[in-house]
Amino acid sequence: MNVNRVTLISLSVNDLNQSRAFYEALGWVRETELDDSVFFAMSGQKMMLYRRQKLAEDLGRPLSELGTGAMTLAQNFATETEDDAAFNTAVDAGAEVLARPAKVFWGGYSGMYADPDGHIWEVAMNPYWTLDEQGRLA
Repeated sequence: MNVNRVTLISLSVNDLNQSRAFYEALGWVRETELDDSVFFAMSGQKMMLYRRQKLAEDLGRPLSELGTGAMTLAQNFATETEDDAAFNTAVDAGAEVLARPAKVFWGGYSGMYADPDGHIWEVAMNPYWTLDEQGRLA
C-alpha cells in the first residue's frame, strides 16, 4: 500500500458559490456539487470546496478555531509564459495579489496569490523539475 500520496484536498470556504465561480474562472472543471461541497477532478486527485460552517460542525470545533492554515498550494508550469498566464487568470478571477511572478533566489520563477477565502496558491516554473504533457511532475 502506497501511503506517500494525497488523494483529496479540502478547502474550507465561506461562500461556496463565490469560491466555485472563482475556481471555474481559473478553468477548473466541476465534477460534483452537493449542498455543502463542490468537487473538482485533478489528474488522479480531487479538490473539494467545503462550507466552512459545515467543516466546523464535522470537527466539533468553533469556527473561530479553524483558522486558514499556514500552508500554500502550488501549481508548476513548464514556462514562465504559462506561469504568467495562470497568475493573470487568477487575478482576473478576483484573486488577491501577494507576489507577482518573478525570478526567485532558487533559480526558478514564482508568484503567489490568495483565493477569495485566503488560501494561498503559488504558480511556479521550476527548471529542475520535468512536467509531463498533462502538467504532472514526471
